[in-house]
Amino acid sequence: MPVEVTIPLLNPNEPEALLAALHVREAQQISPGDLLCTLETTKSTAELQAESGGFVVGLSFSQGETVRAGDLLCYLAETAYWQPPAREPTPQTEGDQALPEGLRITAPALALARQLGIALETLPRGPLVTEQTVRSQAGPALGAKLAPPVSAFDPTAIIIYGGGGHGKSLIELLLALASYHIAGIVDDNLPRNQTVLGLPVLGGGDVLGVLHAGGVRLAANAVGGIGDLTVRVKVFERLSLAGFTCPAVVHPTAYVEPSAQLSPGVQVFPHAYVGSDVRLGFGTIVNTGAIVSHDCRLGSYVNISPGAILAGGVQVGDGVLVGMGVTINLLANIGPKARIGNGATVKSDVPEGALVRAGSIWPE
Repeated sequence: MPVEVTIPLLNPNEPEALLAALHVREAQQISPGDLLCTLETTKSTAELQAESGGFVVGLSFSQGETVRAGDLLCYLAETAYWQPPAREPTPQTEGDQALPEGLRITAPALALARQLGIALETLPRGPLVTEQTVRSQAGPALGAKLAPPVSAFDPTAIIIYGGGGHGKSLIELLLALASYHIAGIVDDNLPRNQTVLGLPVLGGGDVLGVLHAGGVRLAANAVGGIGDLTVRVKVFERLSLAGFTCPAVVHPTAYVEPSAQLSPGVQVFPHAYVGSDVRLGFGTIVNTGAIVSHDCRLGSYVNISPGAILAGGVQVGDGVLVGMGVTINLLANIGPKARIGNGATVKSDVPEGALVRAGSIWPE
């Protein structure tokens, strides 16, 4: 019997995920263990592998679409000519619009079409209608439907990309600075018009072009990337492609020595200290109460968690995660993408990609 391949639940708090990459095509023959797709949430990335061999039949989604846990991705059949069974229609509630005969449309595409007020009769029959199909048909009207207009260029206007815990911390930081006007939140997993600490969710990444055209030029990346750094990096890339600049932001209660240099996208949170002649690379986070002592050099996308202490002259490579309450001794060199667990003490160099266990002393 053909095997059903369904979308797994990656995060109990996020039933939806982005189909970031689709590695198979309809009628393709695959073997057990072959990669089917790559899924992303705001917290993690996962690769879905085939549990058995066969031919891919009934592929239901396209790359770039939003999927939900439990959605049927495809079947793995013995032949490429096997026909999947007709799907039971989704029960309709009062006010739902019946699907025109012959229309094949994904659930995310249907929701988007209804949000934009597109008549389902105008959508193409035959091929599977995806979100990209709906966006193409909506044309210039898409932006007006998805995000509120901004009347004119405002040099103080800023958006926050991500409405989770880190996003809330950034809201408080920017409000404390009193030098920015927060236009709203952009989040790919929160419904539009929901509020986060009183600020509206403007939509997902699709609204960036509209916001930029309407006068917003600044953004703060609130996707922390603790579990998977690539998610945070991709948000920075998406913002850059849309024309946004990510300024360095420092909470008023933090202290940064005049000789320190902060790259764009740096975020320094309450009661942190950045010492003399320190260099902080692009997109680095120095969290609440952390200490980065004199002459430290931190690469890009480094995350220094609350209460961590870096002694003088510490070198930290790109993408390193330093956990809460960590102590790193004088002149230690931490290789790129290393992870230092909470409460660890580092007495000498840590190789690239190494994991220092929480509460341990390095070297062990």
